[in-house]
Amino acid sequence: MWYSDRAPTIERKYSKSILRYFKVGSHIGMTINPYQGCHHRCGYCYATYKWSPDFYDKIYGKINAPEILESELNRWKDTSMLPVMISSATDAYQFAEAKFGITKRCIQVLQQFQIPFYVFTKSSLIERDLNLFRNYSSNCFIVWSITTTDEKIKRIIEPGTPPTTRVFETIMKFVDSGIKCCVNIDPIIPFITDSEEHIASIVDKCQQVGIRYISGSVLRLRHDIWVRIREILELFGISWTIEEYERIYGFQEPFMHDNNQSANKTYIDKVLDNLKDEVSTRNIVFGFSELIEQLTKVKQEYTISSKQCRISEFV
Repeated sequence: MWYSDRAPTIERKYSKSILRYFKVGSHIGMTINPYQGCHHRCGYCYATYKWSPDFYDKIYGKINAPEILESELNRWKDTSMLPVMISSATDAYQFAEAKFGITKRCIQVLQQFQIPFYVFTKSSLIERDLNLFRNYSSNCFIVWSITTTDEKIKRIIEPGTPPTTRVFETIMKFVDSGIKCCVNIDPIIPFITDSEEHIASIVDKCQQVGIRYISGSVLRLRHDIWVRIREILELFGISWTIEEYERIYGFQEPFMHDNNQSANKTYIDKVLDNLKDEVSTRNIVFGFSELIEQLTKVKQEYTISSKQCRISEFV
């Protein structure tokens, strides 16, 4: 159950590895996930699945992650490395980070080895580490995932996230500090956050705080995701849209697909063309692939430092 008024339990966990390869479409990179599970409780979350049945209710902090990361990077010294994404299957700056500080320590390790990286987050807690990013601004960027500026919608679809106004206050501080920032409007949820007015409201806020890069994508469905989305539609009193989902995603109940299924091309093109129009009229770049390319180019200028680094030097 994604929606609950009970806080998740937070536990320690020891990991054997921390750096992993990932692939999204044609993009291949490396990622670090300092936590397993997530406090945000997003109803549309792609990271929930059979292998993590307690994803919303138990958060595991990989407390030895910085030491493991240091060891892995020392083994790979003098080799070229792709920029690292933090993180692909959780939010590295969720509430548990205030307790453990694992993400901060991992970032310090990456900086010690001069590894470029970028962070995906929905959180305002990242503001705590503003100076850490400011001092490394040429080798990193931040992507904030924002789905809505409507707090009534937000409290249902992602009840554990901070208010959007608070997130934009944090984004403004990062932009003003010269740190490259992006907003990813993802997922765009049919009949909930896909209207022209809804998209425009997010892009307007991005323009106001000085965001130069915006991306977005339409919700993908999987059996467990559809169970939650269907319940969300019913909570909003728009259960009539279930038939529209069947049409847009090309299925008939019961929806049993175990792999992420995209909406049809006509619907995706309509939604994303609207977003691209909103972005282009404000002279904002759609997508942030060029920022990843810039980090990759920076990394090609040097290899991982051969200096043996001790975690105690910067904890």
